[in-house]
Order: sequence, then structure tokens, then C-alpha cells
Amino acid sequence: MSARKLWLRCEKKEFERRTAITPTTAKQLIDAGFELFVERDNQRIFRDEEYEVAGCQLVENNSWPTAPLDIPIIGLKEFPASDDSPLSHAHIQFAHAYKQQAGWSKVLTRFHKGSGTLYDLEFLTDDQGRRVAAFGYHAGFAGAAVGALAFAEEKPGHPLSPLTPYEDEHALVEAVKKALGGTGKGLKVLVVGALGRCGRGAVDLFRKVGVDDDDILKWDMAETAKGGPFQEILDADIFVNCIYLSSPVPPFITEGQIAAAGRSRRLRVAVDVSCDTTNPHNPLPIYSVNTTFAKPTVPVEVGAGTPPLAMVSIDQLPSLLPRDASEQFSANLLPSLLELPNRKNARVWVEAEDLFRAKLAEAVKAEGLS
Repeated sequence: MSARKLWLRCEKKEFERRTAITPTTAKQLIDAGFELFVERDNQRIFRDEEYEVAGCQLVENNSWPTAPLDIPIIGLKEFPASDDSPLSHAHIQFAHAYKQQAGWSKVLTRFHKGSGTLYDLEFLTDDQGRRVAAFGYHAGFAGAAVGALAFAEEKPGHPLSPLTPYEDEHALVEAVKKALGGTGKGLKVLVVGALGRCGRGAVDLFRKVGVDDDDILKWDMAETAKGGPFQEILDADIFVNCIYLSSPVPPFITEGQIAAAGRSRRLRVAVDVSCDTTNPHNPLPIYSVNTTFAKPTVPVEVGAGTPPLAMVSIDQLPSLLPRDASEQFSANLLPSLLELPNRKNARVWVEAEDLFRAKLAEAVKAEGLS
């Protein structure tokens, strides 16, 4: 491989303004001897000029397919599902394929066809098994904010308006407080997964907009150990799911449970930050499609004459705070990137590649390839 070269590709997913490498991190990599190629990208929250000042070499948008094969390509979101061309480089990105999500085997066999390698950002872990870099905190923070905005603004036939990114956390907090009439006091919310990074972000948002701490139900493994469905979810105004699903669990809430509650249900907004929509073990089997910044909510079928229930399931929530989220993620990823030239021996990269090989074998078998 090119010992100290790295190629930052543009993002093609709509509304995605985050990046895996910020100009700050790029400068640190260059100071450590890396050569960075950065694709021009008007969608990215950071301007091309910021990378140029940091010492990066700017290249054309979406030109990575013609990059030398020995230069690893780094990005964030998965490639468009409509593209099935072989992948020949080493790619560092989120693939959303290791838990057998929809289309998982076709995603992975692109690497088989091109003899490429995937280092999935979701599965780069430290020696304690904890992810080296994650967007969890800002995902929870933004998810709770969207839930509060939906609660404040949704009316029958008038769903939450399209969302646009905020400059920083303060701007988002002020927007939520304004929508709630100045404060979140009086709201009752339930956060599942409250002890994790994502859950802490959700709890912090609710606190900052004025929800009383006694009205923030903070659930984690101990509270969900008995198994769902949980009546307590229906007794909150806003429910935020922040768990990282690694094994099947009983559903937290069901359509039958909602129907049985009828008019007594308090719940008005459910937010699935984890967004395991196509996972066969999704603990929120009350919806089947992801929402987007352009259409932040979908109605849950609750039956005639009962209060409406809005569902938020945006799989790129941290992009609501693209600058803050990118800076934190990129800084946390930096130590592992510095080890990339030694990826055949560095534990974090060795384990990531071993996992890829195991998942690739499953995909090849599923697709009937050899």
C-alpha cells in the first residue's frame, strides 16, 4: 500500500454534510507524514479551501474510482444501492451490512468481485471492544431535538417541516426551546439506552431545553431486562430509542399495544435513533421506512379516533449538527488513522479486516458465488 497516503471521498447521500476527516485532523495527519487527497465537495460542511490551507491536495469530486489501488479511500455513508460495480480499493466507511440489513450480501459481494477490502467504521474497536470513534452522542442529541420539534409542531395533516443543519448545539437548543414555547418544562420523556453515548446525548438535549430531570426517564439494561412491550413508553410524551442492537430482544412497543391503549395513550412521538429499520429484530416494529431531513416523520397507524403518533427514523441524525459531530468523530478516529500504514499488524485494523473476511464469506455464500 502507499505507506502514508489517504483519499477522502465526497459523500453522495442526500443531506449528508459530515465528513470522516476534518481540516483540523487532516493537518495533524499531514504533520505526521501523510499525503491527503481530498475530493472537492460543495455538500460537505467544511469548505474545500479549508483543506487546501491544511496542506491537502484537492482532486475532482467523486474521482476516487480512478485513484491508485494502493491508496485507501475513506468516507462516511454507504454507496448508492443502485451501484453494483466491483470495489477494488481498501474502503473505510459505514457499510450497514454486517447485521444482515436489507441488501447486505450485495453490498459485500461488490468487494468480492473487485478484490477490495472493507474496514467498517462501526466495527473499529479498542481493546475493550468499544468503538474508537462514533457519532452516538450527536445522534442522540439531534434525535431528541427532532422528537421535541415534532411534538411541538406536528398537527393532524401538518407534519414537521423539512429540517436543515444547525451551526452548532446552541443554535439547535434555542430552536427547540422556541418551538416548545420557551421551555420543555412539563414534558415527560423516556430514553432507552440512557447510559450509552447516544443516550447521554438525548438526555443532555432534554435537560438543556428545560425538561425537569424527574420527567426524564433514563432506562438502560436493568430496566429493559424483563422484556417488552413496555407500558411506560405509552405514558411518555416522547420516546427515544438509543440502544445498539447486537442480539434479538422482545419488542419495546407493538401496534397491538398501541391499539389497545386507545385514547389513554400519552405518547405522541417515537424516535428510533438506532434506526435498525430493516433489521429482522427491530425492537420498534411499528414502522417500516426510514424518514429523512426532507420528510422527518411518518405517521404510525393508530386507528380512528385516537391521538396521532409520529415516528422519526432518520439514519443520519448527526448531520443536523455536521460541524460539531464531524470534529468530535474525526478527532476520536485520528489515533487509529495514524496506525493505518501498519494495518497488517495494528490490532484495530487487523480485527476489522478479520471481521470483514468472515462477513464476506457469508455474503458470498448467500449470493451463490465462488
